[in-house]
Amino acid sequence: MKKEAIQELKQLLRSPKKMVIVPHKNPDGDAIGSTLGLFHYLKKHHQDAIVIAPNDYPDFLKWMPGENTILKYDAQMEESDQLIKDADIIFTLDFNALNRAGDMESALKTSSAMKIMIDHHQQPDDYATYMYSDVSMSSTCEMVYNFIDMLGDKALIDKDIATCLYTGIMTDTGSFRFKSTTSETHLVTAYLIDQGAEHDQIHNDVMDANSFERMQLLGCALTNLKVIPESRTAYITLSQDELNKYNYKKGDTEGFVNYALSLQNIIFAAIFIEDRQSNIIKISLRSKGDFSVNEFARAHFQGGGHTNAAGGKSDLNLTETVENFISILPSYNKALKNE
Repeated sequence: MKKEAIQELKQLLRSPKKMVIVPHKNPDGDAIGSTLGLFHYLKKHHQDAIVIAPNDYPDFLKWMPGENTILKYDAQMEESDQLIKDADIIFTLDFNALNRAGDMESALKTSSAMKIMIDHHQQPDDYATYMYSDVSMSSTCEMVYNFIDMLGDKALIDKDIATCLYTGIMTDTGSFRFKSTTSETHLVTAYLIDQGAEHDQIHNDVMDANSFERMQLLGCALTNLKVIPESRTAYITLSQDELNKYNYKKGDTEGFVNYALSLQNIIFAAIFIEDRQSNIIKISLRSKGDFSVNEFARAHFQGGGHTNAAGGKSDLNLTETVENFISILPSYNKALKNE
């Protein structure tokens, strides 16, 4: 952010204001970690801040400090709408287009509050008064750390802030194995550990909270794993019946697509998950190297994200979606083989 913007934001924080902090729909570890990290920081400035999530999120994120204060828009719409209407400032974190807030989009668009965006996804929309956008960043949590540092408040980072930010960095970097993890990322997490983030416990709380049914669902997903060697691609399917059989809960399929990407000689992976309630097929895409799943998702599946991690959806049924995906691949074979 420019120095002028930083100075203006410092001035804004000098007096109490009503602030709403919003993550994207179906928030993940980075979305919840960044919003809660910012929430705890703003509270130190005596701001009237609250996090409103568009909908619920996985149980493995519900241990973070301050999580019990988060409102869920889909369940608490009237209260949330009033808070958004009354807000002086709205922070949007880990997304850069208001439609990514799901049913909150209309309330956010009509709000007269100043908008502040902090996000690391590509091709941001132009809706914010202040925009901190950097696609090179590992995570929005790393950006919130930088945001606090730019405001000269690095010393205010305590155990609660450090815990939330570490969680988001860890989850969005795949436990620090993705290409977006830089030396600066490690320096940031080192500081967060020094401020009290218990990295071993955080890892256990997020990664080792598997239910027996989730492990069975993973077994089903791996049974459904298919490989298209000529396209160096692998994919997984999960039908609604399969999800129901293993008592699927939100977040249970987190990370499944990475098993497909881990196969030898595979650089492009996808998982297709049937959602009969929404009447769509949810799609997660992952890649290695320079093959952009962000561009692939935008071109074919109404989605987007990062170069190596993106998501999308299909309005076709599961079989038709997979057939469509397979039919598209040959036009990308040259790029996939060159990786």
